[in-house]
Order: sequence, then structure tokens, then C-alpha cells
Amino acid sequence: MDIKTASALHRLRLVSVPEALSFPALLIFGTLLSWLTDIDYLKMPLGMLHGILFLIYLVFLADVWNRTKWPAKKAALFFVLALVPFGGLYGDKLLKREEADSVLAARARREAAKAA
Repeated sequence: MDIKTASALHRLRLVSVPEALSFPALLIFGTLLSWLTDIDYLKMPLGMLHGILFLIYLVFLADVWNRTKWPAKKAALFFVLALVPFGGLYGDKLLKREEADSVLAARARREAAKAA
């Protein structure tokens, strides 16, 4: 795996956790706040923040899918995980494992090239 692919995986990991937490934390908090108080002006910015994080996640997911040549099922899994509240946390765990495996494979290739 080249450095650009590894950094694309890392970027997706960096945005997956905030995106996963933004739905329950921001949207539910904003909705409850508007129901319980007269503060209605917070719902739109909180929803917009969640939407921006979701769009960034989708752009990074498309970049990773393009670079890693994942099968469509795997990319669809990460898309569905972004839709499920807290699903991005599980996605982060899967991406961490994938990133570690790719680093180990790159080190093994480098060592094999040195030995030859």
C-alpha cells in the first residue's frame, strides 16, 4: 500500500468518530433543547454541522474506495455504518485493523526487497 492510500484510510478514520457521535450528540441534543426550551435557533446549525461531517465522510469514503479497490460490498458496509447511530465507531475499529494490516504488509514487502 502506498503512502497516499494509507493517508486516505487515516483521514477516513479521523472523520468517522466525529461523524458517528454527531448524530446522537448534536441532533438529538438540539431537538430536545428545542422541545424543552424556547431555543429554536440551535437546531439548524447543529443539523448543518452533522450534515457537513456526513458529506466529508462520504468524500473520504469514495477516495478510500477508489484507492484501495475495495469490493462494492465493503464500501456499502461503511456507508451503512455511517447511517446507523454510533456505527462509525465500529467502522473506525474496522479501519484501524485494515490500516494496521496494510502497514504490516508494506513492512514485509520492504524487508523482502532488502533481503533480495
